[in-house]
Amino acid sequence: MIRVLVDHNMEGQALLLWGALAAEGWLALLPVPLRSFGDVGLSFDTSDREVWRFAQEREMVLLTANRSLKGVDSLERTLREEVDSESLPVLTVGQPERMEEREYRQACAVRLMEIFLDLDTYRGVGRLYLP
Repeated sequence: MIRVLVDHNMEGQALLLWGALAAEGWLALLPVPLRSFGDVGLSFDTSDREVWRFAQEREMVLLTANRSLKGVDSLERTLREEVDSESLPVLTVGQPERMEEREYRQACAVRLMEIFLDLDTYRGVGRLYLP
């Protein structure tokens, strides 16, 4: 079963995206639980590296906003150093501020389901961008 861990800084955008998935009937076809940091017991100040490892150990896809290469535990650095052929991809919303736009949200929802329906082929790629 696919499960998604949403980064703490984009929970609102993720709820909008899941609303679009539900409205289009995607979640009836492929139920994908969305979990927040609070749901899984992670603190907001958990390092990117720890969050990524947490998600990988629990076979969760991490949904995040755009991240940079700042610091030794940044998400980008973590991906460069730790991704292997079995790693689940990190899904990054390229423009999270646009999630309130219906067309953008729909495009993200379609891309998300394309990825979910064929998730194993994306193992080891590190990061995928939405839309």
